[in-house]
Amino acid sequence: MRSMDLDRRTCEEFLPGLLGELTRVALADLEKPGSPAIDLFRAHAGPGLVIPKTYSGSGATPLQAVAVTRALAATAPSLAVATTMHHFSVATLFSLADSLQSGGVEWALLEGIVEQRLLVASGFAEGRPDRGILSPTVEAAPAEKGYVINGSKKPCSLSRSMDLLTASAALPNADGTSDMAVLLVPRQAEGLSVEPFWSSWALAGAESDEVRLKDVLVDEQQVMRTELGEQGELDELQTVGFIWFELLITASYVGMAGALVERVLERGRGTASERAELLTRYETASLLTEGTARMIMDGAVGNDGLARALVARYGAQDAIRAAVGRAVELLGGMAFIGSGDIAYLAAASHGLSFHPPSRSGCAEPFLDHADGRPLRLA
Repeated sequence: MRSMDLDRRTCEEFLPGLLGELTRVALADLEKPGSPAIDLFRAHAGPGLVIPKTYSGSGATPLQAVAVTRALAATAPSLAVATTMHHFSVATLFSLADSLQSGGVEWALLEGIVEQRLLVASGFAEGRPDRGILSPTVEAAPAEKGYVINGSKKPCSLSRSMDLLTASAALPNADGTSDMAVLLVPRQAEGLSVEPFWSSWALAGAESDEVRLKDVLVDEQQVMRTELGEQGELDELQTVGFIWFELLITASYVGMAGALVERVLERGRGTASERAELLTRYETASLLTEGTARMIMDGAVGNDGLARALVARYGAQDAIRAAVGRAVELLGGMAFIGSGDIAYLAAASHGLSFHPPSRSGCAEPFLDHADGRPLRLA
């Protein structure tokens, strides 16, 4: 399939040899706990993919990162989902390094990630359906030269392979309120532990377990403070991070759908019209992600850009669902029975709807934005 071939060529350009190594491992083995995929990603210099060359990274553009992500997701879905968390975390770091808020340590940290091939996990989810990721329950109590952190993050992808955790926490104010901050916590920090959490076989290779923080001391220099705008909108760093996340997590599930669509085309299943319709649905999802990537490249990463990124994500989500359902139907019962890969890809591809923000949770903020107000995520 032409578009998938182009994605694979881009992946080979930036991570030479990785796809070849991954394809030598059965999909079932790539997707289970203890999968070799994350170690292979690290060995092929994956951690530096989106980090600009200024910081010694590979300098993949958002558009190129989308192509690499789709190629990886078609071969190793859990790897694409897990490394999305790394990429959007480092995108936030290099955005901070380039901003007036920079504390000066981000440059060295980014170069360290590239040179030592460090993996950064993202701890924002807390496994609490009644709370959004912008309202963390993890607490930070003031201490000498920093804070003492207590709480839990789950599910947290890359939990067992990470070298560094970025985690949201509530910083207390003198008036009894709290502000959200993003913490940088080394894996070896005393009081940090990882416990089993993910019970599903789908995407089990992403290492999405629970990270517990018990009396973890975080230096003031490891704290990135965030704030809301006058009308409750996210600040610049939060917005950039969210846009990168929506871009790459969507691309991950597009790639999973692409693996099924490609099977239909290669096997000539259905009529020409049916295959063309299926391909159109898939390419629609791909083009939506590419539109977001180009938006980032154009510097449109403010509040309006976030709203457009979410429109693209939900539109792609619908196109993915339609493409996957039709692809499985066209492949037929014998193909479904004959290989667990088809059932696995179909099941895993539904995961996009579970990533924040949920469509229902974003409905009112989106309508408010359409009416002229800033997009405010709960």
